[in-house]
Amino acid sequence: MSISTSSPLYNLLPIISRFHVDMVMKPIRSSSNGRHFIITSFFFIVFLCVLASINEIRFDSLLRFGKCAFSRSTFHDSSTKNFLIVNSTSSSSNSSSSSDNEMRILIGIPTLPDHYHKRHFLRLIYGIQSPKNAKVDVKFVFCNLTKEDQKVLVALEIMRYDDIIILNCRENMNQGKTYTYFSSLPEMLNNTKGPFPPYHYVMKADDDSYFRLDNLVESLRVLPREDLYYGYVIPCPSMDPFVHYMSGMGYLVSWDIVEWIRESDIPLKHLEGPEDKVFGEWLRDGHRAKNRYNAKWSMYNFPQPPTRCTHELWPDTIAVHLLKTQEKWIQTLNYFNVTKNLKPSKFYHIP
Repeated sequence: MSISTSSPLYNLLPIISRFHVDMVMKPIRSSSNGRHFIITSFFFIVFLCVLASINEIRFDSLLRFGKCAFSRSTFHDSSTKNFLIVNSTSSSSNSSSSSDNEMRILIGIPTLPDHYHKRHFLRLIYGIQSPKNAKVDVKFVFCNLTKEDQKVLVALEIMRYDDIIILNCRENMNQGKTYTYFSSLPEMLNNTKGPFPPYHYVMKADDDSYFRLDNLVESLRVLPREDLYYGYVIPCPSMDPFVHYMSGMGYLVSWDIVEWIRESDIPLKHLEGPEDKVFGEWLRDGHRAKNRYNAKWSMYNFPQPPTRCTHELWPDTIAVHLLKTQEKWIQTLNYFNVTKNLKPSKFYHIP
């Protein structure tokens, strides 16, 4: 019988050998003593084997438990450095967060129909990101088309990319566009064939924000998939997501809140005002979003000019906001080395 070097029994072999040598080296004075020695040795070895087998089972169980505990403690140690989880109250929601391996996220970026170049640029930014075990769809959101050229050019975009949502509204920023976006999604998506909910989370993100999708997905994995409100707490010094609201740079809610927005009269009575502030007031007045997650300081404004909402770029970033110029975009993309996977080719040379 071969014994693995990783087995606890392997560590007992020196003890068994020393016992055997000590007994053999002692003079055997009679055949009775010899038989007694053989029988004693046999039962002693059997006892050690049984003991080692039991210990090996316990050792393996202990090892698995230790690995699990270590991995969890390591994650929370790293996450609490940059994140703050506040009031995760729903045990059923927590269990559902791990019931589906593939997370589904919809990111809607409000924009204007004429902003063709901006959309093409953002398609490059998000098209090269492929988060693991997650489906992240980025859609561009605007109101009804008003020009003849838009009807042609936007139609071509839809035919080519299929990433545009046109809402039935007049173009605006703080007069109900956000409400129309969220409240229209259940009717658009619930009737289609596929899983339910169609998305676990829905986000509204600014077009001057850069989201690193892998980090976004990882931050969501341990969070509930019901009654969740996620983002960067305003005002900038605040760390309590229950006092005010999440910044318009990018905030996310679970699908049940999207359905509530469609069904409730509370949002309809309060449509005008800064859209991110108004959104937070809906949830407050409706006693929604018992689970809230403040992603500060992994979400922040671009370092320049410095304010209380900014800090330097760093590796644990989820989102950088206020990328208002091409230079700021380039500086940010260079910092995160987004072109590192560019394959060498004879067709181009990029130093």
